[in-house]
Amino acid sequence: MLQQDIQTLHRVRQQCLKSRTALVNQLRGLLAEYGIVIPKGIHQVRKRVGRVLAEPDNGLSELCRDVLQDVYQRMIELDTKMTAYNARIVRLCQQIEPCQRLSQVAGVGPLTATAFYAAVGNGQTFDNGRHVSAWLGLVPKQHSSGERTVLLSIHKRGDPYLRTLLIHGARSVVYRAAGKSDARSQWIQRLQARRNTNVAVVALANKTTRILWAMLAKGTPYQAAD
Repeated sequence: MLQQDIQTLHRVRQQCLKSRTALVNQLRGLLAEYGIVIPKGIHQVRKRVGRVLAEPDNGLSELCRDVLQDVYQRMIELDTKMTAYNARIVRLCQQIEPCQRLSQVAGVGPLTATAFYAAVGNGQTFDNGRHVSAWLGLVPKQHSSGERTVLLSIHKRGDPYLRTLLIHGARSVVYRAAGKSDARSQWIQRLQARRNTNVAVVALANKTTRILWAMLAKGTPYQAAD
């Protein structure tokens, strides 16, 4: 029941995020039609739209201001809900012991830890970590011809929401690995040199998935590589 409850919270939060993004894009698009350009990003919209609507001499009519103010207010309301959902997920992560352990892994925050726990539970429904990675679509497809095996793009299967969280977390770790000398960073740097950054990100997400599964299946704490 707890896993289902967590999944429900994540789904509602994700729908809230999509709705907020739609309103952000709508505000930027409508204002652009009046020659008022707002840079991309929720932070820019928060900072500038209220100021634009308060300016008396920017060519916006009273009717236009009223309509845009309504859209802006709905965005602010969703923004507030997003903050509340994020805070609730952080609290859940702190209260659920397996999530506490999972969040110790680099690139895994409360969002990823709770979403992974909700999806995988104690890990017993999967034979091993590779099966979890394959289920999530983090194992590259292969094509064999004679003695040559070619790795293709990753599968798009499993839980796209959880896969996206793992990819985003891995990307942040990869970007921070430059110039570091620890074992994980060295592995990332070698992989980037042989292939490219995107391959390194997916490979790290794959490795992280296997680590998370092992921690849940075996009830072990996180042990960083030397």
